[in-house]
Amino acid sequence: MKFFGKHNEFLELTTLNSASLDEVNTIPESGLQLIWFGKGTHKFVIDAIHYEFEENDMVFLTEFHKLEVQELGQVMLLRFNRAFFCILGNDSEVGCKGLLFFGASQVPVIRLSEADTKRFSLLWNAFLSELETEDVLQLEMLQMMLKRLMILCTRLYKEQADFTKIDAPSSDLVREFNFLVEKHFREKHAVKEYAELLFKSPKTLSNLFAKLSDKTPLQYIQERILLEARRSLAYTDKPVKEIAYELGYDDVQSFSRFFRSQEGKSPTEFRAI
Repeated sequence: MKFFGKHNEFLELTTLNSASLDEVNTIPESGLQLIWFGKGTHKFVIDAIHYEFEENDMVFLTEFHKLEVQELGQVMLLRFNRAFFCILGNDSEVGCKGLLFFGASQVPVIRLSEADTKRFSLLWNAFLSELETEDVLQLEMLQMMLKRLMILCTRLYKEQADFTKIDAPSSDLVREFNFLVEKHFREKHAVKEYAELLFKSPKTLSNLFAKLSDKTPLQYIQERILLEARRSLAYTDKPVKEIAYELGYDDVQSFSRFFRSQEGKSPTEFRAI
């Protein structure tokens, strides 16, 4: 079922199966997508990395993810655009630069417990019911329900990704750092550059990330560059030199050394796989 607003707002809820591979593969422009996996085998390639999801996993994707569905069981798909979603407050944890969309360095995945599954099923059914109710309050109701869903998902992600180790201001700083990396990774490769944008010292960022994970801020930056390099090598015919330039490297040798140090093979070898 789909909702279309007067100002290009878009929301869709649907149940798909193995006959719907192409529909899952296609994320619309400015699109954000939640996939809730049901029964069956679910094998995906996201940004050239293989994933196998289990029943009651949820994954969160944007239009910038390169998605290939290799095997699909039953899934429930919630898809919407930023014209619909950003109205909900784009500077909060559940907004467009929240933890689930653009705020995580890896593909965000959560796993639902039995109690979570019951809660989400009730909300999903309420969503479907509201999509059938066409009146002047429908947009507002759907936005409220989406915000509630995103809050529940964000809470689970924070718990399962150990964001509970840090306080709210620190969590906001990590989220803002990740959002800035998403925005500037092509031209800014150093922690110092992001620290300056955040009015913090590089040491402050390093200490914060040490509380959260084993990864340093530099590793988060490098992972984002590597992700885009994989995408370009796997899904385009661009020369390696052009990819290197687009990712902020003045020469192909520097890019190739970086890629090999991270991936264990040269860009050309990676592309040949």
